Amino acid sequence: MISVEEATARVLEIARPLGTETVPIAEAVGRVLAADTRAARAQPPFDAAAMDGYALRAAELKPGAAFSVIGEAAAGRRFRGAVGPGQAVRIFTGAPVPESADAVVIQEGVSREGDRITILDSLGEGSNIRPFGSDFALGATFAAPRRLGPAELSLLAAMNLPRLGVFRRPEVALIATGDEIVMPGDAPGEDQIVGSNIFGLKAIIEAEGGRARILPVARDTEASLKAVFGLAEGADLVVTIGGASVGEHDLVARVARDLGVEMAFHKVAMRPGKPLMSGRFGRAAMLGLPGNPVSALVCGLLFLAPMLRAMQGLPDPLPKPRTSVLGADVEENGPRAHYMRARLEAGTITPFERQDSSLLSVLSEANALLIRPVADPPRQAGETVPYLPLG
Repeated sequence: MISVEEATARVLEIARPLGTETVPIAEAVGRVLAADTRAARAQPPFDAAAMDGYALRAAELKPGAAFSVIGEAAAGRRFRGAVGPGQAVRIFTGAPVPESADAVVIQEGVSREGDRITILDSLGEGSNIRPFGSDFALGATFAAPRRLGPAELSLLAAMNLPRLGVFRRPEVALIATGDEIVMPGDAPGEDQIVGSNIFGLKAIIEAEGGRARILPVARDTEASLKAVFGLAEGADLVVTIGGASVGEHDLVARVARDLGVEMAFHKVAMRPGKPLMSGRFGRAAMLGLPGNPVSALVCGLLFLAPMLRAMQGLPDPLPKPRTSVLGADVEENGPRAHYMRARLEAGTITPFERQDSSLLSVLSEANALLIRPVADPPRQAGETVPYLPLG
């Protein structure tokens, strides 16, 4: 067995960055920008009114001063003339500030009769103008790599960038194994169970920007496994679920080697998730996950998700532990790192009493994994401990 730290280092060596492609900005949500990008336009692209009011010369702005209103400026429709002494232009938020004007007095700061306004006593502070390029300048750099969410895409759109170069989405082939597995909605035999892991892993893959392809269940024969492995052709990552242990019916490692998989490791000193393996399968990476539902999903968060991030060029792809105050005493940990399902509330983390790796109901109630390092001594309530957030 190898440590969790060594296993994560090895899977990241296997998870090589993929190629890039150019996509319309409307299709770039969740993608990872592949190269630094420069703004094709400044924002705002002109001095813009920040409030509804009147544009005039700041030097003339004082209580009691009167001005003639000579026109109007609205968003998308500027006033084409210049503002002279004693003159003002009615202006609305977002409109270009007219030539020679350098202040906007808000509409509540004036009284108006016909085409004349008079400045009231309360002037407020500031010019109420958003200067040209005050958000970003022409040619401003948006650095890559970076996952593109709502804020990033809004910014890039404002930079007038209709198409973006992004890393290709990882194609992931998911293979559930075992004679006991049927899919949801099928009629399970009395000795069978409904396969659940594959759908949780599919959710992890898609949340990380990958595309999941669910292959037929591989039965507990070498012929079936080899046939389903053959259907994974073209995938960037092949993920197997179950059959990774050392029992007579656990055939994945044996078949993988027969098919030419270069194994990086097999078995990790952790719980849940000891029967974990990884390697390269031709041009694809391979990750063999345990069959127990909680083990599969915890390993998916610790190993599969970082692999997908690395494939999309994201630096530092490993999950970042946080710290919290322990809410209950815990016993000394053994020779394997333990990722305990826990509830984090009001700054306190408390592990569930039941930690069996088959209990999906406990995992669904957990919002954190309490990290117990190898041979961690007993801990008392009130101590500061590391954890990983879930969800």
